[in-house]
Amino acid sequence: MAWYNIVIPIVTLIVGAVGGFFVGVFYLRKQLEKMQNDPEMIQRMAKQMGYNLNKQQMTRAQNMMKNQKLPRK
Repeated sequence: MAWYNIVIPIVTLIVGAVGGFFVGVFYLRKQLEKMQNDPEMIQRMAKQMGYNLNKQQMTRAQNMMKNQKLPRK
């Protein structure tokens, strides 16, 4: 019976980590899909990274994101 005290927490940790990974990937994909259609989000992200995009750069970034195929599960 003592092995239950060791095995169950380890299995729970593994299942939680795998589940959290897939939830994180799903969330990130949804954010990228939203960003493709919202130039303001792209501009905000660029400013957070220290860049200031002009109109031509913004158009190029949008086209790159639209042409990029996100892999599906």
